[in-house]
Amino acid sequence: MENNYQFLKQKGNYKDLIAYQKAECIYDITYFFAHQYLEKGDRTIDQMVQAARSGKQNIAEGASASTTSSETELKLMNVARASLQELLIDYEDYLRVRNLELWPIEDPRSKQTRHVCSLHNDSAYYREQIQVRSAATIANIAITLIHQEDVVLRKLINRLQADFVKEGGVREKMSQARREYRLKKDGY
Repeated sequence: MENNYQFLKQKGNYKDLIAYQKAECIYDITYFFAHQYLEKGDRTIDQMVQAARSGKQNIAEGASASTTSSETELKLMNVARASLQELLIDYEDYLRVRNLELWPIEDPRSKQTRHVCSLHNDSAYYREQIQVRSAATIANIAITLIHQEDVVLRKLINRLQADFVKEGGVREKMSQARREYRLKKDGY
């Protein structure tokens, strides 16, 4: 009897996910920013870099675990969101305590940054662009990317939830495959 039971749905590479690509951009910007603009020995350096890393790594881990656990995938995507929200607060704090401007949503710089960030998901682009920007500008770019990433992650999480409701989890699929096998084996 041949194996026609495909209950482990293979998904694509996490590096193809826009959520992962944007998270990598955020990580690279944060690594540069924290080491360039925060004083050596400031614990915030490690906290910001780790929050950015956690966002990126949890997306990769969640996507990788998705073949065998929808629950783990959803959990880790939410952990990624939470880590990036923590990072967002760090950037906002940086601007506030230094009396630097957080660009209002309707500010032309905000609009331009949102447009540019919506077009670029390649971390090399940002690594090059931030070399000639001020700390305040880099922080505002990072804040914009984090907001865009939050939208992407919320949409991804909503889709994952809908897929789970529609298709079920791996245990359900395994049980269904086993029942179907037994029915075929017994000639039903």
